[in-house]
Amino acid sequence: MNYDHIFDQAINRLHEEGRYRVFIDILRNKGAFPNARCFAGHNGPKPITVWCSNDYLAMGQHPKVIAAMEEALHDVGAGSGGTRNIGGNTHYHVELEGELADLHGKEAALLFTSGYVSNDATLSTLAKLLPGCVVFSDELNHASMIAGIRNSGCEKRVFRHNDLAHLEELLAAEDPACAKLIAFESVYSMDGDVAPIHAICDLAEKYNALTYIDEVHAVGMYGARGGGISERDEAAQRIDIIEGTLGKAFGVMGGYIAADRRIVDCIRSYAPGFIFTTSLSPVLAAGVLASVRHLKGSSEEREAQQAAAARLKAILMERGLPVMASTTHIVPLMVGDPVRAKRISDILLAEYGIYVQPINFPTVPRGTERLRFTPGPSHTEAMMHELGDALAEIWSRLDRGARAAA
Repeated sequence: MNYDHIFDQAINRLHEEGRYRVFIDILRNKGAFPNARCFAGHNGPKPITVWCSNDYLAMGQHPKVIAAMEEALHDVGAGSGGTRNIGGNTHYHVELEGELADLHGKEAALLFTSGYVSNDATLSTLAKLLPGCVVFSDELNHASMIAGIRNSGCEKRVFRHNDLAHLEELLAAEDPACAKLIAFESVYSMDGDVAPIHAICDLAEKYNALTYIDEVHAVGMYGARGGGISERDEAAQRIDIIEGTLGKAFGVMGGYIAADRRIVDCIRSYAPGFIFTTSLSPVLAAGVLASVRHLKGSSEEREAQQAAAARLKAILMERGLPVMASTTHIVPLMVGDPVRAKRISDILLAEYGIYVQPINFPTVPRGTERLRFTPGPSHTEAMMHELGDALAEIWSRLDRGARAAA
């Protein structure tokens, strides 16, 4: 067997489909985000503006976060020393879990090394612990949720996105006595829409199902203290398990769940993805701890971000660009073709110093390729107009080229 040929074919397929992914080489400028520098070519770093970071509130640049991490580094060193079970549990981890439980009004929380791991480990373990469990999963759930459900080995029912009638039809068709879990997100990160949380909870109560919500793109961003859409909509107490990330609005790294003490203890005790992995560095935990505490008491960053998102949507629509409908902080621009999306992204970077990654399959369905902008509190109106003008020019240029080729 020619192994090299198989691997070459796999990569060539991505090139042929126009969705081979290229990671650019950049460094953010501390204290000056969204300004960064890109290392491309041989003429040294080139200044760029970042428009696709999930550090939504620029908390990764916040003085409190950086100071907390520096203090922890000089106090306890760099690494955690192992798994939580063997030497890797520190007071920073304990304090952070307490803050996260409080953030969501739950009895307990549990830290993981990433949001992906928290979804995969929790969903796979939870469904295994529930005899005969059937998981009801929104069709647009994140890959980490899908992986966790698959790894559980349990039965799965996929309901159409945010379609309550379809969800109820599937719930009603199951044995009333079987264990059921409804898994969904609060903010869907590629479309920027929001789940009907209370209505899903109503169905969960009617059919005796547990609820699991992924608040990855909402924690820190919504609610009076940054508890997410479930806090904003006063629904957190109705959700059994809330999952979130520490690497987006909180600006550092990690993932977590918050739930009642019994559920958290079961995941802590049974989930391989928690038990057998080195814990978060205490330096990271200290930074997140400072970020969570700050955003619990400050709405300034959230308000500035929401204002920036609304302004950017208006600026892009004024230029006739295909902005997708979104009620959240995410600003998706529909392209509909992977080659064109990559071309627009390349021109923005090379000619305008604007960085945004194209979003292609499998992140989104084929034919819905897009550019996804995440304006933050530090993006100025001048930056937004520069982006809008650049996109309008490139769109017109590519349209003229397509007409000429036809």
